[in-house]
Amino acid sequence: MSLDEKRVSETIIRRYADKLTECLRSDVAIVGAGPSGLVAAYYLAKAGVNTVVFEKKLSTGGGIWGGGMLFSEIVVQKPARHILDEFKITYTERDNGLLAADAVHVAAALCYAATTAGATVLNTICVEDVMVRDGKVTGLVVNWTPVEMANLHVDPLAFEARMVIDATGHDCSVAHMLVRKEGLKLLTETGTIMGERSMWAEDAERAVVENTAKVFESVYVAGMAANAAFGGHRMGPVFGGMLLSGEKVAELVMKDLGK
Repeated sequence: MSLDEKRVSETIIRRYADKLTECLRSDVAIVGAGPSGLVAAYYLAKAGVNTVVFEKKLSTGGGIWGGGMLFSEIVVQKPARHILDEFKITYTERDNGLLAADAVHVAAALCYAATTAGATVLNTICVEDVMVRDGKVTGLVVNWTPVEMANLHVDPLAFEARMVIDATGHDCSVAHMLVRKEGLKLLTETGTIMGERSMWAEDAERAVVENTAKVFESVYVAGMAANAAFGGHRMGPVFGGMLLSGEKVAELVMKDLGK
């Protein structure tokens, strides 16, 4: 068979159209392909849950890639060791008791595991709105990231989902949409976004797991979005809590789905 340019283009267009169509209705839509989002996607897909991840950037992995101030190493605490092992991530135990791992290796491993388990990751797609029906989020409204960046007037498309996980990091963007656009009351102490606090790694790592919870009917927050929503501190290039948050939110969502 000849390899002409038309066949290449046709293959890409038809396959992507099929993939996009398959994602129009999912059990769980995860917004953000950072560490917590990818870990959640892995555990959900592994359990047979139809899972799609929307990532606004070209690359997945969130804040992992840059390590700490562009030193491409990250730190993970021992309580999250079992996740590193399950994802077959190589790490070294330092004499201070912390686990160190190559940032690029971790980011690649998380994405590979999630997609191999059956999750679909759609990159360069941003979520610009939510669909709310009868006091419940029923889906997401999305567009191409370049469209948003160029401020073009292009109407979006809608994707249905039974559950939504806000794993958008510091922005906590899905939860912000619920408050800003719908004036809805969240399941936080104040009923709104409490805001991210300054760096305190130890407290932030504890809180990010505790704060991983339902923030509105059918919407959960994970990773830094959880601390932003519930008023927790930030932690810098420490990722044990992020991984554990992804594992926890997957368990909560599966329970909510009756899995």
